[in-house]
Amino acid sequence: MIDVILMQRVPKLGQMGETVKVKPGYARNFLLPQGKAIRASADNLKRFEAQRAELEARNLRAREEAERVAERMEGLSVVLLRSAGESGALYGSVSARDIAEACKESGLVIERDQVIMPAPIKNLGVVTVQVALHPELSIPVQVNIARSLEEAEKQARGEDLRAEQEAEEASLEAELAAELSELGAARD
Repeated sequence: MIDVILMQRVPKLGQMGETVKVKPGYARNFLLPQGKAIRASADNLKRFEAQRAELEARNLRAREEAERVAERMEGLSVVLLRSAGESGALYGSVSARDIAEACKESGLVIERDQVIMPAPIKNLGVVTVQVALHPELSIPVQVNIARSLEEAEKQARGEDLRAEQEAEEASLEAELAAELSELGAARD
């Protein structure tokens, strides 16, 4: 484990200015290259303390900017059209990159690493994901995954497409059974 000084808030790790112990690989491959932390040494600690006011002011400005964007983009919903099987399982999946591109088309310019989702989406439906605009601020974005725009509109209204499809199949089966019984009666 090595000690690093956080240059900004890092979720599940700490706030700006804290000295934390992390695994060497995490520091070397993520925190240090992205400028989220610096190695904890006497010289770096002095340098950080000298820059602390400037860093906090910059962080505050960035957060205020993110809050303005969050207000403007509140309730953002994007539609992604994908091919899927009868059960609603996608042929492929929807990733953070797909959601970031859809958000850009809707006016919210973000990178794929700002989309927070536990796993790729593999089924049709409406899913809410978080978009991190700032280390301290994220907004919900509703992602509507459908086969067509008509289906997306139905999903957005809250209609259950599977129940509708099952009802349609049941009525078709009933019609088929009625026709078969008529044919059987006609042969007698």
